[in-house]
Amino acid sequence: MSLTIRAATRADVPFVVALLRDDILGQDREVQALDAYYAAFDAMQREGSNTLYVAEIEARIVATYQLTFISGLSLTAARRAMIESVRVAADLRRQGIGAKLFRDAEVRARAAGCSLLQLTTYKTRKDAHRFYDRLGYVDSHVGYKKPLT
Repeated sequence: MSLTIRAATRADVPFVVALLRDDILGQDREVQALDAYYAAFDAMQREGSNTLYVAEIEARIVATYQLTFISGLSLTAARRAMIESVRVAADLRRQGIGAKLFRDAEVRARAAGCSLLQLTTYKTRKDAHRFYDRLGYVDSHVGYKKPLT
């Protein structure tokens, strides 16, 4: 199977949202109406350092991830990349697509001058934790979130 990873277009938004919904957590938090998702995609496009990617097999969008570059002063002014919203179609999981997404993100992050690729994950995602461990990621921090709504 030949996998192509490319920057998403606005036309890809419904397919990406479907991938986000096809998830144990996403099924309850993602909504059907697409207006907010289109607005968010448009905002990401304007930001320039925040890109949504999709992976295709034979013109079918089968996976996605979001990559954001963050410049900062800590760690000797290290530039970081944050990978989020990694999803693979349910019928294609455990076939190496997720690992290919992460390799792609690492290449893009290095090319952008990043010295660190980081992510957050829900504590309940034990399978994902084992996956990240296999890829060489280290559970080095405790994360906190506070809703601002």
